[in-house]
Amino acid sequence: MTKQTVIEKIFQNHSKEEIKAGNIVWITLDVVSARDFGGPNVVKNYMKAYKDAAVFDAKKVFFTFDLTVPPKTIQYANNQQICREFAREQGISVYDVDQGIGTHIFMESGHALPGTIVVGTDSHMNILGAVNCFGQGMGDVDITFGYRFGRTWFEVPHTVKVELTGKTGYEYSAKDLTLQILSVLKTDKLLGKAVEFYGEPVEKLDLAGRITLLSMITEMGGIVGFIPFNENTPKEIMALNKMDSITPEIKADADAGYAEVIKIDISNMGPMVSEPPYPHNVKKISEIGNVKVDFGFIGSCTNGRLEDIEIAWKILKGKKIAPGVRLAVVPSTRKVYEEAMDRGMLQDLLKAGAIISNPGCGGCAQGHIGMTGKGEVMVSTGNRNFPGKQGDGKNYLVSPEVVAYSVLNGYISFEPKEN
Repeated sequence: MTKQTVIEKIFQNHSKEEIKAGNIVWITLDVVSARDFGGPNVVKNYMKAYKDAAVFDAKKVFFTFDLTVPPKTIQYANNQQICREFAREQGISVYDVDQGIGTHIFMESGHALPGTIVVGTDSHMNILGAVNCFGQGMGDVDITFGYRFGRTWFEVPHTVKVELTGKTGYEYSAKDLTLQILSVLKTDKLLGKAVEFYGEPVEKLDLAGRITLLSMITEMGGIVGFIPFNENTPKEIMALNKMDSITPEIKADADAGYAEVIKIDISNMGPMVSEPPYPHNVKKISEIGNVKVDFGFIGSCTNGRLEDIEIAWKILKGKKIAPGVRLAVVPSTRKVYEEAMDRGMLQDLLKAGAIISNPGCGGCAQGHIGMTGKGEVMVSTGNRNFPGKQGDGKNYLVSPEVVAYSVLNGYISFEPKEN
């Protein structure tokens, strides 16, 4: 049998056909989902094509509401209600407006586990690679078919192997590492491909850090990314899902075939920033000069975990953000929100001057919890900084640490301002 990469092994476990890069194959799905953006179209498509037919398995089909929660417009309110009514008729579950980001909920609720396949209408479903699950964002027509039949077709992607080497003189964050990788891979080297990351810089990342890196595979043009587990990763996944055991990690064969091997040296990496208008427009903070900040955002599927909020909390506790500067903090899920609240983080951040929102996509969804006006500058832990993504101003992508220091100092920075 041909030696296989991670994604090829996962596909092989879900298909009776030969799994080989470039082949078009049918695979079975473990979870099929739609969010409040594409969900109404899925319902309309389903009612037109299948009428009163039942979904393939009501326990494996979900709706997740996370983009504008609670809904900010009548249209979104109606869209969510269309999904709720269909869900009641079909007996399927809805993670409603109080629960948070769908992909994160799947990682917390036992739906996304090593070796599984989860698809949905979210373009960042590939974040599930953090738990060794193949996640894929798909269009509403494909998801409609998945709702009904529990399977779909894929062209098996080629896999790129990325090896990271080197050490830095400072304790870098997962977002720094992600932006450094993005600066090398840009949007073409992984286009339409899966990727496996190797080397100490990535393999030592905790689960929150893995989520940060693999949430931005979309911005690298890739299909999905995987990182070998370290000794703590299974424990973190089990703790997150309140499980005593999980299925073993899917590992690539030692001599698996890769489309390309790319080596990235991180030795020269510093605190990083992605300048607008593209995520791959990456520089060191020391290279951009004095950039005044008006708004900071900590959240999104990329940096909305408890660990991300804790980092900012430790910097901002007992301090006040700079006059005229705003800060929004959005936990990724209700579980994260409750833990941050129980530990007093949200209260301290509120005292520092932050706006605290209910769990969800927050500002990354263009509008909830605020956007910038023309001429303003935002520092964001999100994954995209295209024009209009989080307002009419300029959006710089950074780590939670940089957001915290920047709103304290009033300009993009990594260390506290000297008095």
